[in-house]
Amino acid sequence: MENLMPEQTSEPQAQRIVLTAEEAAAIQTRFMTQVYGWMAGALAMSGGMAMMVGASDVLQRFVIGNRLVFFGLLILQMLLVGYIGARLAKMSANQVVGTFVAYSVISGLTLGFIFMVYRADSIASTFFVTAGTFGVMSLYGYFTRTDLSSWGNLLLMGLIGLVIASVVNIFLQSGLLYWITSFVGVLLFVALTAYDTQKVKSLAFVGLEDEDLDRKAAVWGALTLYLDFVNLFLYLLRLFGDRRR
Repeated sequence: MENLMPEQTSEPQAQRIVLTAEEAAAIQTRFMTQVYGWMAGALAMSGGMAMMVGASDVLQRFVIGNRLVFFGLLILQMLLVGYIGARLAKMSANQVVGTFVAYSVISGLTLGFIFMVYRADSIASTFFVTAGTFGVMSLYGYFTRTDLSSWGNLLLMGLIGLVIASVVNIFLQSGLLYWITSFVGVLLFVALTAYDTQKVKSLAFVGLEDEDLDRKAAVWGALTLYLDFVNLFLYLLRLFGDRRR
């Protein structure tokens, strides 16, 4: 999304639109409504696909039981996120939406594994806990007057450390490291929710005079918050999920 910003800020000062505080707040509210709408739609789509996998033995064997398919889908997810991030400025709004929808569907397929590991009631309760936690932190990020940009480098380092520790534990199979990474993951994505919400909110003025650009910014913001929500949910599930016997 940063690739779009220079085009907006390089306009002559005289051409910039002067907004009152009330007008700016209204624009941000409208924009964030779009963001949360796209995010909610993506979560519903992913949840539906995950439940479909959880209810079908055939899909479980094909998606979860086949390592080539499962890890191929995980890699495809990462490629899609990277593609949107790298090509956002050059993609049309419809292409961005289509890629986001494709990502949500594929993400739902891979998330189907949780129904094979955890009880359905535990998944549901953890989802509501995640929604409440995400909602509180997102509201904090939206309304706080504190500049959270200083959190950026710290959160990035924490995310890199979490990924490295998780990969190392695939080989170590340490129960202690598993619980440490689970707690750190929850704290990290709680903080990222507030940080990313504030960052996404600042994109409200990027497409002020361009409807397509505005929609692309909203979808990008939705993807960012979607990733925070799903990761927070998975780490909470690791801590509090009731596994199948």
